[in-house]
This record gives sequence, C-alpha cells and structure tokens, in this order.
Amino acid sequence: MSYLDQFVPNVYFEKIPIKNLVSNQDYQRNLSQAHIEKAAENFDLYQINPVKVSRRDGINYVFNGQHTIEIVAKVSGSRETPVWCMIYDDLSYSHEADIFANQMKFVKPLQPYEVFMANLEAQNQDQLMIRDLVESYGLEIGAKRAPGVICAVSSLETIYQKYGIHVLSRVLRLIIGAWEGDMNSFSANILNAVAKLVVIYKGQLNEEVFKEKCGAMSIKALTRIAKERRPGSMGFAEAMIIEYNGKKKSAAYRLNIRMLYERDVSLWVENDAGEEEFDDSEEFDSLLETEEE
Repeated sequence: MSYLDQFVPNVYFEKIPIKNLVSNQDYQRNLSQAHIEKAAENFDLYQINPVKVSRRDGINYVFNGQHTIEIVAKVSGSRETPVWCMIYDDLSYSHEADIFANQMKFVKPLQPYEVFMANLEAQNQDQLMIRDLVESYGLEIGAKRAPGVICAVSSLETIYQKYGIHVLSRVLRLIIGAWEGDMNSFSANILNAVAKLVVIYKGQLNEEVFKEKCGAMSIKALTRIAKERRPGSMGFAEAMIIEYNGKKKSAAYRLNIRMLYERDVSLWVENDAGEEEFDDSEEFDSLLETEEE
C-alpha cells in the first residue's frame, strides 16, 4: 500500500435493493415524513447521493442516507429499487455511531447567496426574474452589506415564490420610496414587514402616504420601536402601521392594525437564520449609531 492510500477510504460500490438495507440503529435520527414528501415532490435523479453502508455480519446497515432510500422508495413505488451504496466492511457499531454523530461537524453549509448565484449560473427562471427586478431598481444582490446591495436573499426568494413578482416589485418600490435606498432598509425584517402590509392591505395601502409617513422615520428609530413591540418582522409591521396612521383617528387612509392578526400566520414571511439581517442585533444598532455620528 502506498503512502497516499491512507487518505483514501477503503470502500467499494454496489447497487443494493432498498429492501436489503437496514436503517433502524439507535443512533439514527427519526425519519421526517414531511422531508420525504417534499423531496419526493421535487425529485431529481442527479441530486441522489450514494448511501453509506456498513456491512456487518452480512447485514447492510445504513449510517448515512436513510432519508435518501425512503425518498427513492416513495418515488419509484417499490423497495425493490436499487440504490448505489458506498460500502465499508471494517466498521464497528460504535464507529458507525461516531461517524454519524460527527459527519457534518466540519461541513461548510451553503449560504443563501451562494445558492442563489448557483441558480443564476444554472439559468433557473425564478432567480433570473428576481435578479432582473432588483437591478431594474438600480440595486444588486450581494453577500456583503453595502450601498445599493440587498443581502437578504432568502427573503427576496420567499416573497417572490409566495406572492409573485408584482408583490415583490411593490415591496421594493415602497422601501426605496420611503428610505431612499438606505442600505439598512433592505434587511430581511423590513422586506418581510412591508410584504405583510402589501399582501394584507392591498389597495388600501396608499404608496404616497407610506413613503411620506414611514419615510419620515429613520431606520434606527423604526428598529427601536419595532423591537419594543414584537420580535421579528411583525414588530416592524406594527411600527410601520402606527407611523402610517399618525395621530388623527379620522384620517381616511388609516389602516386597521387588527387586520395583521386576522390572517393565517402561514401567510407571513419570516426570517431565515444565517442571513445578514442587521436589524435584530447589537451589531445593527452599533452600525446605525456609527453612521449617525
């Protein structure tokens, strides 16, 4: 064996019918039926990875890929369907458990921006539409916060996918009109809050009033009020409505704040962990304070 062989796993590949694979070891996580259903609905043969199998005492124990085999079984309609397996012959039960527990420890997850850019390279229509819309407003999508850059990629995608290009366009138009491109105004919470108002109030939401009333309040002040009311985008939505309505109870353009709570919560777009939010942290506050000095 050469020196370099020690860096190559001692494995071989076989096609094994799903019915001949076992994945009921105690260290395995519970199967997520929701994940299986969703993956089956969006099945792509080129996204299927080899299943990692430990062959002990003639039994094929799956220690990475239990959801994969269930997805393939569901899509194919048969547990006779074979899947490619990467087979280890030299693992003990405890070694399998250790590999399972630590296999993701040093894997760098893809960030929303990286996934978005890969979709652009693949010429996927949704991402192309979002990019073109953002650029039509003189903005761009990026990974780092800067003037004219939107980092909240997942929020853009979710608003587009849930409500369509026209709602997303109106959201961007309102934010740009109110805060004139302030880079702090394109956070996920603000995008999501404005999306709530656009979807819930529709034509009742007067764009000129929104730009005048909400735009008169700085992003820093809006953030302070929002955090005092509720966490996340709902706090921002409430703060915007309060500012939009003003103090005159008889104003014709007033919005009923209770409508925010009358719709099913599934309507609402929520934050995505891991994005550059810049509105729910001390870092965001310090950035705003620095800019105002």
